[in-house]
Amino acid sequence: MTTPFPFTAVVGQDDLRLALLLNAVSPAVGGVLVRGEKGTAKSTAVRALSALLPEVPVVPGCRFSCDPASPDPGCPDGPHEAGGGAERPARMVELPVGASEDRLVGALDIERALSEGVKAFEPGLLADAHRGILYVDEVNLLHDHLVDLLLDAAAMGASYVEREGVSVRHAARFLLVGTMNPEEGELRPQLLDRFGLTVEVAASREPDQRVEVVRRRLAYDDDPAAFAARWAEEEAAVRARIVAARELLPSVRLGDGALRQIAATCAAFEVDGMRADIVMARTATALAAWAGRTDVLAEDVRQAALLALPHRRRRNPFDAPGLDEDKLDETLEEFGGSDDDDPDPDPGPDGPGGGGGQPEPDDAPQGDGDTAARPEAGEGGQPQPSGADEQSPARASEPFRTKVLSVPGIGEGAAGRRSRARTEHGRTTGARRPRGALTKLHLAATVQAAAPHQRARGRSGPGLVVRRDDLRQATREGREGNLVLFVVDASGSMAARQRMSAVKGAVLSLLLDAYQRRDKVGLVTFRGTDADVALPPTSSVDAAAARLETLPTGGRTPLAAGLLRAHDVLRVERLRDPARRPLVVLVTDGRATGGPEPVALAGRAARLFAADGVASVVVDCESGPVRLGLAGQLAGELGGTAVTLDELRADSIAGLVKDVQRRAA
Repeated sequence: MTTPFPFTAVVGQDDLRLALLLNAVSPAVGGVLVRGEKGTAKSTAVRALSALLPEVPVVPGCRFSCDPASPDPGCPDGPHEAGGGAERPARMVELPVGASEDRLVGALDIERALSEGVKAFEPGLLADAHRGILYVDEVNLLHDHLVDLLLDAAAMGASYVEREGVSVRHAARFLLVGTMNPEEGELRPQLLDRFGLTVEVAASREPDQRVEVVRRRLAYDDDPAAFAARWAEEEAAVRARIVAARELLPSVRLGDGALRQIAATCAAFEVDGMRADIVMARTATALAAWAGRTDVLAEDVRQAALLALPHRRRRNPFDAPGLDEDKLDETLEEFGGSDDDDPDPDPGPDGPGGGGGQPEPDDAPQGDGDTAARPEAGEGGQPQPSGADEQSPARASEPFRTKVLSVPGIGEGAAGRRSRARTEHGRTTGARRPRGALTKLHLAATVQAAAPHQRARGRSGPGLVVRRDDLRQATREGREGNLVLFVVDASGSMAARQRMSAVKGAVLSLLLDAYQRRDKVGLVTFRGTDADVALPPTSSVDAAAARLETLPTGGRTPLAAGLLRAHDVLRVERLRDPARRPLVVLVTDGRATGGPEPVALAGRAARLFAADGVASVVVDCESGPVRLGLAGQLAGELGGTAVTLDELRADSIAGLVKDVQRRAA
């Protein structure tokens, strides 16, 4: 068994360690979402936490970790008699991003259920995580149907498995911990709100602290057991403190003054719903218990707000998470009246968590914990050439709801919400013989396949004699996510401030639509003499929005270069992800300048997309009383359709989707 890296040996990352410890003290806080760049000890700290948790009493032999003091009456392995039990270490169960539904919730043996009438159930990861930790690395990349199952289990504290009238239910209460890199895409709002606390982590910029990180990591890699032994005393002290804080927690008093501050803070920051108030109250109480106090102080409320509110204030995927600390302090001061009968609070013990629950810093100096783990605007994007014809970036106009752009035909890509596809979830369209394990039974087709053979199989009773060859897998049709590649004209012909503002607003609106439909996005821009990949295909829609915001304009219009660069991007992406179908959105007025025969060259480049069968839409940005219609001609060369900025709006009369599908048919 691999020796885990000690929790107390993690350098810095005070907020991360504190959030994890508070959930260890009070699992009712609701879990932790850890956001940050790669290589910042996110996974290391989470995996180290399980070694600090107290042991869990369980019913011997129960696969669902029932508590012997109050066993689940509906446990599939039950019924259990209340009484003695055994203790085992708390589990940390990892949910892989690519896990199947059956691996998460468990699976029924459909063949035995039909032929023998028994509920043969194999527990999944939710059963393993009951009364422990469920850890999801790269939680923002989790498939939608798994997110739905997690939401249901987190809300009800139970997991349900139902297949053609056969159902199994078991308890599933767990501490949900997720880590993510925002550069790879944001998290679905419904799941985001299920995390009680959120923490932003970033690598320290202090050389001394970085040296200490490297020193400890190398020592651990050389001899994990010896390194863990050197930290055993600190680990035991933190473990004992968690136990003491759990015992003290029921005695902690949350006074009316603290409650008023919590309610006023949530109202001041306009968070949705009441979950934030409840989470803040539980977090402030856990902070007091962790500090060894029985009264909640204003500093506990402040720290609880910093952990519980930032991810609940986002209104769209382009908003950066965070909290205005000046506004927070003003609100706490305004509603800072304390209860008359409050005793003079005990400041609590020194060490990790003393003074509002903040962990004690390491010997190495601390880095800037407020540094956002997000790419800087323009980072890795196109070069910024100088010249008299270049204009400063125009601000995008207000985004709007766009019409649905979809890829014609039926795909088999990753689950999403844009184009039709054969998926594991959706409406049933037919049946086939299963390839491998049966997951979605088509009951009528199975009965139809078995019925002609009942006499030959010696059927004598009312039951149906079902063989493996009779089973039929349901084929379903749902929606997939696509690769939406934006090819944006940033040349001088697009440089009018008002026009470029409208163009950026349209692209921003399409990016928001792509976020909602679970697409990957990419951004190619062209101007001057060449084209650049401003953003390679990624799930991070907000990164595309950041590149768009700083997009300069000016120079000639190398339309052919932009199309050829986009064609290269699709060629490479097709090798990486062949099942994901692309949709090219070309934003231009159709003009082409620079070089010999620029219009003819752009037409030849456009026909490459038509030859490959790539779905495309040209957003016509031409304006003014005299229009040349070049964008429409270009759409014909692409084999796609052209729409104006006005027609792109969802409330316009034009039937955009029908046009796209009719032109591609």
